[in-house]
Amino acid sequence: MISIARTTTFRAFRNRNYTLFFMGQSVSQIGTWMQRTAVSWVIYSLTHSEFMLGLTVFAQQFPSFLLSLVGGIVSDRNSRYKILLITQTASMIQAILLAILILTNHYVVWQILTFSVILGIINAFDTPARQPMVHEMVEHKEDITNALALNSAMVNIARLAGPALSGIILQSFGAGICFSLNAFSFIAVITSLLLMKLPPFTKPVIKKKATTELAEGFQYLQKTPAIGIPVLLIMCTSLLVLPYNTLIPVFAKEIFKGDAATFGYVNSFIGAGALLSSLFLASLKKETELKNILLASVAMLGVGLICFSLTHAFYAVIPFAVLTGFASLTPMTSAITIIQVEAASHMRGRVMSYVAMAYFGMLPFGSLLTGTVSQKISAPATMLCQGIVALIIAGIFYRIIKRNRPAIKKPLVLHEAESVH
Repeated sequence: MISIARTTTFRAFRNRNYTLFFMGQSVSQIGTWMQRTAVSWVIYSLTHSEFMLGLTVFAQQFPSFLLSLVGGIVSDRNSRYKILLITQTASMIQAILLAILILTNHYVVWQILTFSVILGIINAFDTPARQPMVHEMVEHKEDITNALALNSAMVNIARLAGPALSGIILQSFGAGICFSLNAFSFIAVITSLLLMKLPPFTKPVIKKKATTELAEGFQYLQKTPAIGIPVLLIMCTSLLVLPYNTLIPVFAKEIFKGDAATFGYVNSFIGAGALLSSLFLASLKKETELKNILLASVAMLGVGLICFSLTHAFYAVIPFAVLTGFASLTPMTSAITIIQVEAASHMRGRVMSYVAMAYFGMLPFGSLLTGTVSQKISAPATMLCQGIVALIIAGIFYRIIKRNRPAIKKPLVLHEAESVH
């Protein structure tokens, strides 16, 4: 019998620290998606405003944009393990306070938005540390790309289960229970971190100012098309396409004439598609050209959004929700995998901070834009426009990558070569 560690799809689980992290994060991510779903539903139920939905996403993610570069420098200069312990503990405290606020039933919109801002600040330091730390948790370096893909699978298993559970709990017990369960879920990830056995941290010698390091990171992106182009693609899709999920509460309540459970189920179907994408990416061979998958998935996302926008029945939208979820995750995971593998080890923190800035910086503005436009032309028309824009982006970046092909290396082949040295 072949052990799970030797299989292609799950080979990263032969690394003990990574397995612990995966298990802890799996529980925590379910709680995170429950809270995320509940926050959107509570805000829309209170305001019935698409603009306020966009503002909620903006409040959570704009602080990450402002502070992500600082977070990258902190990640490169300090123990990422300790950073994660601090950020995960802070996230748990935030969830506890939010749960108390909702359970006491004395809350208004601005208070929920304030807690969203606090979470955004925490994430600005968590993301640049958590992504590169995979390299430290994986002892067998040839398993890095598989570990990154399994990370996405873990997030999207949670994205499948979290919203469905949240919708049921919202309908039966209320938002306070959702937030309480999220707070308890952080115990799992904090415990997994405490059980890890990592080599002692060696503090790097700091000879440069933070501003100099940031400038070096930007110059590094400019001189490395294999990294710079995916970052630019993330920026464009995060601003103009990915904020489609801001509109999901509107579709659930107004278009499908449903309730909180309907909202949870739609999000879960999107999560199911994202999970399929994760398993697909985890099963890819090492020599696979991720650039081709990156472009094809952006075009697929466009098709999915167009079909979703034209569907007005809950059951009929299920296949398009799955397709949209599949195509939403694939570009981001492919781009991040390319970036992680291509980036030099001493630059990963700064590179990931620029990735976080591209995503967290554009997504909140995109959410505000989506909410504002939807208020004027309707949610279905807005989503239709986003689908068309995705097809245009795929075409433009196909030409950009084709023009820069001589300067772009094959990321997975490069990783294989790096692991030998």
